[in-house]
Amino acid sequence: MSAEATNPAPSRRRGRPRIDLRRLGRAALLGPGARDRLPDAISHVAEAHRAHHPDADLAVLHRAYVLAESSHRGQFRKSGEPYITHPLAVTLILAELGAETTTLTASLLHDTVEDTDVTLDQVREEFGEEVCYLVDGVTKLEKVDYGAAAEPETFRKMLVATGNDVRVMSIKLADRLHNMRTLGVMRPEKQARIAKVTRDVLIPLAERLGVQALKTELEDLVFAILHPAEYENTRALVADNATAGDALAAIADDVRTVLREARIPAEVLVRPRHFVSVHRVRLKRGELRGTDFGRLLVLVGDDADCYGVLGELHTCFTPVISEFKDFIAAPKFNLYQSLHTAVAAPDGAVAEVLIRTHQMHKVAEAGVVALGNPYAAPAEGTEPVGEDGERTDPTRPGWLSRLLAWQRSTPDPDTFWTSLRADLAQDGEITVFRPDGGTLALPAGATCVDAAYAQYGEAAHTCVGARVNGRLAALGTVLNDGDTVQPLLAREDAAPGDLPGPAAAGSARTGVAVRTPVHDPASGPSPDWLEHARTPAARIAITGWLAAHPEGVKVPAAAPRPPAATVCADAPAPRDAAANAVVADLPGAQVRLARCCTPVPPDAVTGFPVRGGNVTVHRVGCPAVRRMEAAGRVPVGVRWGEAAECRVTLVAESFGRPRLLADLTEAIATAGAAIVSATVEPPSEQRVRHTYTLQLADAAELPGLMRAMRDVPGVYDVSRAQQPAATTG
Repeated sequence: MSAEATNPAPSRRRGRPRIDLRRLGRAALLGPGARDRLPDAISHVAEAHRAHHPDADLAVLHRAYVLAESSHRGQFRKSGEPYITHPLAVTLILAELGAETTTLTASLLHDTVEDTDVTLDQVREEFGEEVCYLVDGVTKLEKVDYGAAAEPETFRKMLVATGNDVRVMSIKLADRLHNMRTLGVMRPEKQARIAKVTRDVLIPLAERLGVQALKTELEDLVFAILHPAEYENTRALVADNATAGDALAAIADDVRTVLREARIPAEVLVRPRHFVSVHRVRLKRGELRGTDFGRLLVLVGDDADCYGVLGELHTCFTPVISEFKDFIAAPKFNLYQSLHTAVAAPDGAVAEVLIRTHQMHKVAEAGVVALGNPYAAPAEGTEPVGEDGERTDPTRPGWLSRLLAWQRSTPDPDTFWTSLRADLAQDGEITVFRPDGGTLALPAGATCVDAAYAQYGEAAHTCVGARVNGRLAALGTVLNDGDTVQPLLAREDAAPGDLPGPAAAGSARTGVAVRTPVHDPASGPSPDWLEHARTPAARIAITGWLAAHPEGVKVPAAAPRPPAATVCADAPAPRDAAANAVVADLPGAQVRLARCCTPVPPDAVTGFPVRGGNVTVHRVGCPAVRRMEAAGRVPVGVRWGEAAECRVTLVAESFGRPRLLADLTEAIATAGAAIVSATVEPPSEQRVRHTYTLQLADAAELPGLMRAMRDVPGVYDVSRAQQPAATTG
């Protein structure tokens, strides 16, 4: 039984008096004056529906009403009204927004399966599969079966259904709006509980689906319950400034004159702000002027006229440039399109102006409801279903796809409920690009961590960094709309080219070169990643890995680099491989290879005499050579001898991760090189620099050694040293 259905005896109204929205809603439903027969009420739904859909078949609505009225007969709401007034009111709300016939049919029946003896099979048999799906989508789960988890699991069920048909959520939003209008009969504590869920879940969903007409009224109703003092102050402020609209009306007349002279057909309206909007403007601007209590709305025929109106306003009035926003060229993630600007009147009053077409206005008010039936029969030659056989939903936005993806990984109802509220609290959405040309939709404020998990699922556990717009970036880097992001993932035990598609997230992942990893339980996300994760999908995956691997090594936090520590090999360092170079011009001189560039055959080399009759040999391109030549030092000719043994200093740049040093030294040993000395600098922004002086049996082994080091997961660059070595070994 719904919370609004009760015994025939009406409850005494408790709590503080509420505004008259409830009575106004019922008056609109039943028409002027009393009516003896409730069936006449369906005519108001029919009139509202025909206003948007003149050719609609009303027979199915009448049949749905007859079933709803007969099944709910004898049930009453806590306000004392017959229960049928609720599905009628919900249907009228949707009809006024322009919902199509299938949605209205389902809204009339939306409580029948939950609160009466009507079954889903009966609904399916009489009204078809689509209506049955919508009714099932909004039907609550029983508390007797789910206990305290009934509410979060009901929302999970509803969101999953919405993923296949957004009309499910349209019905739920209208249902919650009418329940909020009549919430005054509830106990104050229950009012507060329902209002909080509405604030945290339903209002963000209304915003994301673009249904502004429902969102704004829900905001005011929640405001009145949760913040009664601020609400009363705002209501009194609006009442005391009842004539404030005159200032906007005067500017509206001037705008009409300007557009008429420019021969741009337009409708100019004054749009009063709702209470929450007035409250926000007051907090932002302090004392309000008359023009702050509303905005001007200019409606035109096509997109070109929108920009024409903008040009005329900015020419004939003083524009406030900081207030200009173009949501036509770049629509919001919730389908919203408009031009926003503000102009100053001669007396200094500033009026905000919204410019949009009539169709844009319809979508701005009703969102997905205004798009009609997204599952209508496709045009000839088009594909009605997706590649996976599911129905294609052109209204399914990126945020909903993300939500459906992470909720599958959250079986715990409490975690789901907390994560859902956190996800919906994110304002705005950005689109970032993958290097392969694909896109990722992420909430505003998302980081490289979020992008990695969005693209690769749990396979992103061994992500070691990212490139943003071609530059190396730390995992905590916040992404901007339009960025190109490439997660850098550990490359283990795979050949290049095995790049998984987006649908394969969670089973494989990729980095600069594409590899399929073998997951190492000792390698995974650091707890620090949770500080950078903004999406529930990333947080749930990271938290799950950390819980399953409590022994995981924590990557040190970024800090200024202290002096480098030196780790020397246990064995004595081999002698300098000076025998590989023979000084041609100074026979008998002792030769020493420069540690700044550690030349090896077949590098082009040159030498410079130093104190003690020795000669230091450098690579020709070494910066030290240029400095000594500039200082007037005279080089001597040198050439390589026959011996193959050599010594070289390599610098490995990597992202910090557990076991990195062990994996690098193992790769070096496997390649047959001996470590003379190693310098490991502390991590800075999760990046680590390793400097190795290595002894090779043959200089020809150097390219293979460097490739082996680059293949170590987390290493993104290996190069020959080009500056003085950090240690003398």
